[in-house]
Amino acid sequence: MTTGADLSLTETFPNNANLPLVRRLEAVGFRAWPASSVQYDGSWQVRLTAGHPSNRLNSIVPLDPSDHRDVEIRLAKASRKFEAYGRPAVLRQTPLASPVLIDLIRKQQWASFDETIVMTCDLAHAELPDTLDHLPTHDIGRFVDANLATDGVSSKLKPALAEIINAIKPPSGLFMIEDAQTGPLATVLCVQDNDLAGIMSLSVAKERRREGLGIEILTSALRWARMRSARSAWLQVKATNAPALALYERFGFHEAYRYSYWRLEPSR
Repeated sequence: MTTGADLSLTETFPNNANLPLVRRLEAVGFRAWPASSVQYDGSWQVRLTAGHPSNRLNSIVPLDPSDHRDVEIRLAKASRKFEAYGRPAVLRQTPLASPVLIDLIRKQQWASFDETIVMTCDLAHAELPDTLDHLPTHDIGRFVDANLATDGVSSKLKPALAEIINAIKPPSGLFMIEDAQTGPLATVLCVQDNDLAGIMSLSVAKERRREGLGIEILTSALRWARMRSARSAWLQVKATNAPALALYERFGFHEAYRYSYWRLEPSR
């Protein structure tokens, strides 16, 4: 049997997607990971964040499959905004992107990368493992330090990541597992937007993986969200991240839709 996780990006776009669900998850995703600058061109959202390289914060995001007026002119205009930031244009294709636009970027020799699966879970009825509970911290600086350390990312990104987390408007839980001798072991950010809980930045220190820390910290975040009346949880994970997919499926997460990024490959 072929599952959603086995299908290619082109096979899952756009006919297999529940578009109202996609629109809602895209909206809560924007609020959970806010860009510094957001501009609109019709239904296209142009997201830019000078201090952070994340594609989720720096991409053109079309939000209406029927919006394909003057796509070539508008794409060139949006691309110039990225040039002003000194970075190449990136387009994020979800099931809400117009096929006309995707045909155009294919013809212009844009290349697809970082296929990502958006997953959801019925949190109200999920059976969460009986693990040690961790309470969220209110210390953003400490959480950012821990997240960068467990992710193996440069501490130079601390100001940008702290700014992003400070800009999150919905209630957020910052969870950490630490060792007094060795330091941070695992982190996760849970953003509760009404009845939806978004799982962000889940990270386990490389040398401590496969010890159950991911299960422990994810359980704490989901338990916290459920106590605050969240009924569903969502997250985003790269399609190639088999260990993470296995973890999330264990909690009852299943695929809702996929997205991918596109960029113009430099001429050789």
